Amino acid sequence: MTENPKLILMRHGQSAWNKLNLFTGWVDIPLTEKGIEESIAGGKKIRDVPIDVIFTSTLVRAHMTLALVMNHHSSGKVPVFLHPEAGKIEKWGHIHSEEALESTIPVHLAWELNERMYGDLQGLNKKETALQYGEEQVKIWRRSYDVAPPNGESLAMTAARTIPYFQQKIIPHLEKGESVFIPAHGNSLRSIIMFLENLSPEEVVQLELSTGEPLIYIYSRGTWSRDLSR
Repeated sequence: MTENPKLILMRHGQSAWNKLNLFTGWVDIPLTEKGIEESIAGGKKIRDVPIDVIFTSTLVRAHMTLALVMNHHSSGKVPVFLHPEAGKIEKWGHIHSEEALESTIPVHLAWELNERMYGDLQGLNKKETALQYGEEQVKIWRRSYDVAPPNGESLAMTAARTIPYFQQKIIPHLEKGESVFIPAHGNSLRSIIMFLENLSPEEVVQLELSTGEPLIYIYSRGTWSRDLSR
């Protein structure tokens, strides 16, 4: 715990459907070899940044990213995925050694941190979809703030689940002096950054997040500032 704890945000490394240029959303797709390399490189950049607790989505590409990052963390601590109210996996996964427990970092899974759900576009090729519906329509679905693709979520709808979760579940850890790591997705992280930097809807849709690249914020008495030292 520190007086000015840090918040580390990282978009997962390249996924198999990123590589194929497909709309992914909530489809549970793993990383590519490049995505693995990106995650390792990102992990090395933050190896000496304190991490006390991890929050992530329910999707495997984020889980692979965090595991690869923590393999290179200087703390040597092992991430332990928590499963509250999940029956036997919660009860049977109990750690009975205080020494072993001290060597772990808790990982909280939250669907609220999942990627934007792309509805009827999920699994479709982005280029082919633009040919079918027109580039302008697909651009609106992808880059507008409050227009959702068919049967999917807009960025505004994603923010409506992501930001309250961040406020209610994650900020209390920072207020206690704990540094937090959030490996998640482009649009769920855009929503959080929108909150942190007070971005307008017009500004947030222009925000680009590279895969496997960490962003670090310093938290101090309810204010956020970017740590540009890494």
